[in-house]
Amino acid sequence: MLAGRSLLFVGRATRGNDPLRRSLHHHQAVAEFAETCADAERLLPRCHFDCVVVDIDSANDPALEWIEGLRREADGPGVYVVARDDAAITAACRRAGVRTVLRSPLDAKALVGLLETPRPAAPADGAGTARRFAMPTSAARTHLIGDSAPMRRVRSIVERVAPTPATVLIEGETGTGKELVARLVHERSGRRGPFVPVNCGAIPAELMESELFGHARGAFTGAHQQREGLFLAARGGTLFLDEISEMRGDLQVKLLRALEEGRIRPVGADREIPIDARIVASSQPGLIESVRQRHFREDLYFRLNVVHILLPSLRERPDDIAALAHHFMQQVADEFGVTPTVFDAAQLTRLRTRDWPGNVRELRNFVERTVVMGEPPEHDLADAATVPATAAESAYPVDWTLEQVKQAHIARVLASNRGNRTAAARQLGVSRRTLERRLAPGAACDVED
Repeated sequence: MLAGRSLLFVGRATRGNDPLRRSLHHHQAVAEFAETCADAERLLPRCHFDCVVVDIDSANDPALEWIEGLRREADGPGVYVVARDDAAITAACRRAGVRTVLRSPLDAKALVGLLETPRPAAPADGAGTARRFAMPTSAARTHLIGDSAPMRRVRSIVERVAPTPATVLIEGETGTGKELVARLVHERSGRRGPFVPVNCGAIPAELMESELFGHARGAFTGAHQQREGLFLAARGGTLFLDEISEMRGDLQVKLLRALEEGRIRPVGADREIPIDARIVASSQPGLIESVRQRHFREDLYFRLNVVHILLPSLRERPDDIAALAHHFMQQVADEFGVTPTVFDAAQLTRLRTRDWPGNVRELRNFVERTVVMGEPPEHDLADAATVPATAAESAYPVDWTLEQVKQAHIARVLASNRGNRTAAARQLGVSRRTLERRLAPGAACDVED
């Protein structure tokens, strides 16, 4: 069923298509329409769209570049293209990462049938692009790459906890694969419902309550029909709360009540609804510090932290780099339809010495650049060879506290970005809100934001 699902149509695909509009209304789907990609970009922050349907004119349509960026976003919507039967357009869509091209004019019955069909989840690198139209567990093929001691430990915890109903808190640096591990917990759980991810830092605070709990018709301006929230969308499955530390304080209270009572109240509703969704949450390392500073509720922390999984950074498991590089090489080469590039022993050795601040995600991006260029980018390998192994050890006095080190590093990153907090947060791998919360009084202000 499509009831409560959110769809965004971009371009001419739905212009004058009354059968499509009637069909969506019949299935109680929420649909938004945008004339251009720019219009669509303004709509995206307002709602967690399950899928985006884009009308493409030609193989050089600028919308393909927009689609490619959208497809790479974590927790992004599923993307479909509507185009005439043309080999050049189809090939361009494949290069942009679109696997489903619907023929123009758009057939309402075909689209609804496609969206109601469960789709298998492809293996991911840790960044993931999970969809709310998630697949049954039996179709999943998620797996963790690497046989280092830290990864064996992670696998052991996953296998032990997955069949239980316990909530799980996953902590790890950006790019370490938190969503991948959450998906693995879901797939090993035996639960037959979908895996539903939501990034708590990516949705505007004023929309987050409706996104999680749903809303009744007329609950607020613009609520023209009832909407099913993510808790109900995940019925029988797993709700993955990514970047849980970014959740607003009042919503933390409501989330705690939902976990304790097993019931939710949609915005504007007069009754509670029972829920059946397992909760897996994730955060950057140091959530307990946010609890101590009263930025995150202690009772919610302990309710989520029934089982704790700490993911190692890539620099903590250098023995896995060769296996990961080969895995991503084959994956990217298959995706691009080209011959894999072979890393020689010297190149792999240099990759092992790299710091990899972006962790597994950064390694995959490196491999993708290698596939595109036909050889490893030499400047990246040079960086790995010239960075002293002891640089991090000698950066700060040994008698400094961890908090002093954090503040000094934040100040250095801010300075390198000329005070631009948005750019600094991106480089640090945290949201701007998290960066501002951690800034010491008197820290540099934006000069370019």
